[in-house]
Amino acid sequence: MRYKKSVYQSLVLVTQFGINMLVPLLLCSLAGVYIGKRFDIEWIVIPLFFLGALAGFRNIHIMAKKIYQQKEERKQSRAKKD
Repeated sequence: MRYKKSVYQSLVLVTQFGINMLVPLLLCSLAGVYIGKRFDIEWIVIPLFFLGALAGFRNIHIMAKKIYQQKEERKQSRAKKD
């Protein structure tokens, strides 16, 4: 049963990583397309795409850092109980 729980947790984690990367990427790209068409500067899509990618990587970094800290806290609490 514990094996199934870890598989589901890993699946959720991978899904969260994907969502945290894709949402800012898509939003910035769509904003770039809109701004480009509205103001006739279509090259703006490229910098906004990279801005979205940077925001996505930042989100993933923050999420991974929190996960690592939680694992460390669990290890420390287990060590204190022993």
